[in-house]
Amino acid sequence: MNKVIIQGGGEHARVVLDCLQAQGLQVVALFDPKYTGDLWGVPQRGAYDPAFMPEARAIVAIGNNAVRKRVVSITQHEYTNAVHPSAIISSRSSWGTGNMILHGVIIQAQAHMGNHCILNTGVRVDHDCIISDYVHIAPGTVLCGTVTVGEGTFIGAGAVVIPGRKVGAWATVGAGAVVTRDIPDYAVAVGNPARIIKYTNIS
Repeated sequence: MNKVIIQGGGEHARVVLDCLQAQGLQVVALFDPKYTGDLWGVPQRGAYDPAFMPEARAIVAIGNNAVRKRVVSITQHEYTNAVHPSAIISSRSSWGTGNMILHGVIIQAQAHMGNHCILNTGVRVDHDCIISDYVHIAPGTVLCGTVTVGEGTFIGAGAVVIPGRKVGAWATVGAGAVVTRDIPDYAVAVGNPARIIKYTNIS
């Protein structure tokens, strides 16, 4: 099946649309109540319609992890993955569905990713990493070997997580941070070395 719908119409959805079109897939609609008209020839159809082309596959292209999880829960179409042709992905890695593996990403052997994750531009995921559902890893981030990232976590642009560290669920790691110690669930950590500045509960 090469027909895809996108849930979301903002800036991140535009990158995902570009990715899907680079894969040679036919994006037939974008659904987002905030947008009308068309984007690069693809109609923006407003609120999601579960009856629209039920045979099409879906991607929820929303950068906010909590919002993406909520939208996934109401989306009735089956999912596909967006994988840009420039990504370098080991055949010995694995992932679920609904994921966005964008331009220039590298995924090494025995890395595993769950569902509905975003590996943004130029992310590096080394061997044996485990990335749970609804994670967003921002551009230029490096996960060294055997890193574990919990559900719903956001890791900011250019961050580095050293080998073997665990970043908990629904945590936030600031841009440019260097994670040298484990980060608990719901923690917000910034700096080099990363230090916890507060806790949140957004899941």
